[in-house]
Parts: sequence; C-alpha cells; structure tokens
Amino acid sequence: MIEPETDPNLITGTLATAGRIDKSLAEASGLSRERIKALMAEGAVTVGKTVTTNPSAKMQPGAHFTINVPPATVAEAQPQDIPLDIAFEDEHLIVVNKPAGMVVHPAAGNHENTLVNALLHHCRGQLSGIGGVARPGIVHRIDKDTSGLLVVAKSTAAHEGLAKQFADHTISRRYIAVCNGHPAPTSGTIEGVIGRSSGNRKKMAVLEEDSSRGKHAITHYTTKRVLSNSSVIECRLETGRTHQVRVHFASIGHALLGDPLYGRTTAPLRPILQRLRFVRQALHAASLGFDHPVTGEKVEFHAELPDDMRELIDQTAR
Repeated sequence: MIEPETDPNLITGTLATAGRIDKSLAEASGLSRERIKALMAEGAVTVGKTVTTNPSAKMQPGAHFTINVPPATVAEAQPQDIPLDIAFEDEHLIVVNKPAGMVVHPAAGNHENTLVNALLHHCRGQLSGIGGVARPGIVHRIDKDTSGLLVVAKSTAAHEGLAKQFADHTISRRYIAVCNGHPAPTSGTIEGVIGRSSGNRKKMAVLEEDSSRGKHAITHYTTKRVLSNSSVIECRLETGRTHQVRVHFASIGHALLGDPLYGRTTAPLRPILQRLRFVRQALHAASLGFDHPVTGEKVEFHAELPDDMRELIDQTAR
C-alpha cells in the first residue's frame, strides 16, 4: 500500500505481501522488479530503518518502506521538432504512422531525424522515465524504408506490458506488400529460421531448421490482387524477426518490389520503378492490434497505403 508523500521523489508505503523483497516492493509501489533492483543497488530503498540492497531477501507483510526515485535523466538523443502522423495517443502510449525513409532509433550514421528524436520533442514532459531515463519505450521496430504503424510506450508499465505481448506473439500485425511475380499457392504460410547471413552481415537469411544462429519465423500470406508481373500480398506475422517479410518472400523467389537488399526486380518492372523513382521495399505496416497494457482494452489501428505504393500498384496493374 502506498502512503501520501509530499516529496515527489519518494515512494513510501507498507508491504502487503510476504516473499522476496523485490517482488513485494514492485507490487506495493507500481515500479517494475528490474527498476526496484536497480534502485536497491543504488542504496535508494529502505525497509524499516535499514537500507536494503538484497533483492532476494524475504520480508513479511506490514513492513514500512521508502523508495527514493531520482528524477529521470535526460535521454542521450536530442528532441527535434519533426511532424508526426499520430494514429492514437494517451498518457501511456502512442501509435505512430511512420513514413518510409525515417529511422526508428538513433544509431551509427543516423543520430538525427529519427522517430525517437521526434518523439522526445512531441512527448516532452509526458515521459515517466523508463528505466530511469526520460525516453520513449521502443518495443518493436520497422525498417527505415518500410512505412506504417508502430506503438511506443510512454511509461514503464506500458513498456513492460507491450514487451510481454510481443514476446508472447499476441500482437496482431498486418502488412501489405507488392512482390515480384505470382506466389503459388496464392495463400499460405512461409516458415523458416531467420538469422544473420554468413555471406553478407547486412542481410538476414533463411537458415537450416536446426541452426542455433537464428530464430524460427512464421508469415501467413494471402494474395489480394494479381497484377501483370507482380502481386499485392497481405501478410500476417505470427513472429517478428528482423526483415521477416522481405526475407521470407525472397526465399520463395518473390522478393518485394524495390527491395535494395533482397530484391531482383524482373525486367518488365524495372522501367516502372525507375520512372516512379521507387527505391524502397514495397512494404507497409497496415494494421496493429493489441491489448492496451494498462487499461486492458483491445485496440486496433489502421493506416492507409502511402501514395508511393498506391501509385506503384496502379502503374504495375496496367
């Protein structure tokens, strides 16, 4: 039970359950067990009159505790005023329709103009401090040149809840893609272990089924429209591996149009891509569904195809 406290950096209360101190404190305070452990290591947790640093220590109900939670530190990435297409937002999370060409997280070669930079500006003053840092909680990513929906946590509770759903594969994700040729059968499931390619470290590949270098991946697909030399495909992801849709369709001989890493566009389609200056993989995260990690409500969001993919489909249909 949490008690009123005038100092906003202090959480005080009484333990309601017996057992490991980190678990009991997490239940009583609302902080995650990992956050509790980190604060204990910093000497910021007092039970009774004793500073407690052992997370596995056993405690009895009724013990009084104090947790000194320091203000969230500033994230290393810098806020940038970049427009965002927001599908949904509340105090716990935000769902963004990311444009193609935007990197999700700062990394070597992409320190600015990323989604994280944009979110730090948009969410300033709203981030509760995930892991003690005022930053958006990135629980999944889509490639730089893939457009569409992704959800980002604004609080520790949302971050942990969403991460668990992704780990349990209970998130609903639907992608629309345009691939070379006409997959046969027109609907089906592609399975295979995806891991880093031994020939090109920038690429992923379908590996031997018993390979320890990768993770099992499952993509369900349905052909939505047959074009002259290509197909519009709906993909539903059962797992979420790096480059999953791109790798799976390349592995069956139907790489996505415009894919610079895995694609070999057939000759009849090359002039169309050149004329449209379409230089990205034709892949769009069209819908995203999950249980709200705080309210428990089932939510689902949809994003229309961007103009470049609409035009590509129109031109390849002729």
